[in-house]
Amino acid sequence: MFEYRETLGINFDPSHLIWQGMDPAMFLYDFADRVYHVHIKDAAVNLNGRNGILGSHITFGDPRRGWNFVSPGHGDVDFDKIIRILNVKGYDGPLSVEWEDSGMDRIFGGTEACAFTKKINFLPSDIAFDDALKTK
Repeated sequence: MFEYRETLGINFDPSHLIWQGMDPAMFLYDFADRVYHVHIKDAAVNLNGRNGILGSHITFGDPRRGWNFVSPGHGDVDFDKIIRILNVKGYDGPLSVEWEDSGMDRIFGGTEACAFTKKINFLPSDIAFDDALKTK
């Protein structure tokens, strides 16, 4: 395995991996020991045959773009998978909302994003399901 400096870590942002066609959960699984900070940020990919993955000079929020940042929970990021991997890997750092959505009111979106983050941030079980069914 490669050596790395403990003082140099990753700010994990799944939204950038989604529009690049990568699976954020698999990236996280491979590099979780280097993740020091997690952004709760979403993106929606919209490849419809008329556009490409590169946004060119089209303004963010324009539906003609191949992808856009959207409020958490409104895009293609599988946050359930991400939280489960964070739990398995023992991550106990911050989950920070990085909110960018040109198609949504900022106050509504920010408020909804905070509630969404609290909702998805569950703790891992301390007992296997089958073990919980056993009686003594």
